Amino acid sequence: QLQLVESGGGLVQPGGSLTLSCAASGFTSIRYAIGWFRQAPGKEREGVSCVGRLGVDTKYADSVKGRFTISRNNAENTVSLQMNSLKPEDTAIYYCAADMWASGCDFRTTEYDRWGQGTQVTVSS
Repeated sequence: QLQLVESGGGLVQPGGSLTLSCAASGFTSIRYAIGWFRQAPGKEREGVSCVGRLGVDTKYADSVKGRFTISRNNAENTVSLQMNSLKPEDTAIYYCAADMWASGCDFRTTEYDRWGQGTQVTVSS
């Protein structure tokens, strides 16, 4: 059964960068549509970025366009989220999730079948 593990979170100053990684545990492939979501305290979970099964279809929330980049590394069985020019409002728990049926991707949380446990990102001076 597919299990996802996020890593790379931490504390960073405003304007800094972090790279989050989503890996499939065990010998399972991560070649599904993958989404990155985040949830700040008191707020609903929101989509940040996603990539389709083949890596061609990518989407970004308006709030992160031009600052975040999602990429697949099938050789390493990971999906990464490069986050630059971080702002305090990016502070949240970040989750990766897999949609095991779609070829493209979107931000509907109900479409995702597997979720990781999340990694905390804190942007603060």
